[in-house]
Amino acid sequence: MRIVSLCPSLTELVFDLGRGPELVGITEYCVHPAAGVEKVEKVGGTKTPDVKRIVELAPDLVLLNEEENRREDAEALGRAGLACHASLPRDARQTAAMVRSIGAALDANERAEAIAAEIERRDARVRAEAARAPRVRFAYLIWRKPWMSVNGDTYASALLEAAGGENVFAREESRYPVITTARLSAEKPARVFLCTEPFVFLPRHADELVRETGLPRSSFVVADGEYLSWHGSRTPDGIDYAGGLVRDARG
Repeated sequence: MRIVSLCPSLTELVFDLGRGPELVGITEYCVHPAAGVEKVEKVGGTKTPDVKRIVELAPDLVLLNEEENRREDAEALGRAGLACHASLPRDARQTAAMVRSIGAALDANERAEAIAAEIERRDARVRAEAARAPRVRFAYLIWRKPWMSVNGDTYASALLEAAGGENVFAREESRYPVITTARLSAEKPARVFLCTEPFVFLPRHADELVRETGLPRSSFVVADGEYLSWHGSRTPDGIDYAGGLVRDARG
């Protein structure tokens, strides 16, 4: 089988399903696993794929993410006669279903089932732990200039909520709302997670937010964006990572 993956987390999943050698095209943002992706042709970015080149590669299947990739590119690939598998899991349970679906498409059901079952096992464990502990109010920032957060309909928020968090911006209409530092200060979250992607937050940005919000420095934590936003074979560890962040916040 010839496979093209246009989403970094799905590329990682393909390798973990044992189908990495069948990848003929990936994006320039596909960086895991490093030793595997360096051997695969890059076909542009997630939102700037070289559709003409992808068609020339004649893949049997193109893997897409409905948020990472653009609808017009998916439609162009479909018009060219290519089979596409698009997904957008919003929590761990939906991710388990996605893994099974991709596993079936790649004839890798056994490995997919192992990953999906582990996602469900860890998700159930973390939810059970969270049910016995107080909720932790949090904000999760993904961008600076302007400051942007996430609402409750996002994968990162779902992982943290399942672990016992309470997203202070969960009810915002936009999935990625623009916020002000005054609004952040008024919400008084116990934790403000500064993720490392798509914007690479650093400790100095936490210091900046302390000055602008008046919130204590201990409220701000730089969080690994890959664990909290890459869905697929990274999800089991992402569930545990989210659980650790919330436990640490409880002190």
